[in-house]
Amino acid sequence: MHLVVDALGLPLIFQITEGQRHDIQPAKELLSKAGSLCLLADKAYDSDDLRNALTAQGCTAVIPSKVSRAQRLPYDKELYKARSEVECTFNLLKQARRFATRYEKTLRNYAAVVTIGCALLWLRI
Repeated sequence: MHLVVDALGLPLIFQITEGQRHDIQPAKELLSKAGSLCLLADKAYDSDDLRNALTAQGCTAVIPSKVSRAQRLPYDKELYKARSEVECTFNLLKQARRFATRYEKTLRNYAAVVTIGCALLWLRI
């Protein structure tokens, strides 16, 4: 489950992929659809390719460098603290058991459950 949220933690775009797929693979497509001005992401998204794509879109990358990176890149640590909104959004969605355990066998049905969960977050019910 890949999710783009706004500054308030409200879901904007999501994409469902296989469990073994790395987070960075669908990231460029999702971010181009979102049209964000700033990306707060964890170390899994630290790649030169993604950073270059974000710069081309005019988006600021607030991503800490991986431990394996030879030269650490600077990032705004205070702004990075706001990334907890993403984790809180996932936490709210996972309170619904159907979302957390993925009972649905088809992608269409699971996407419907995710859509309903995202709509409920927008409504704050």
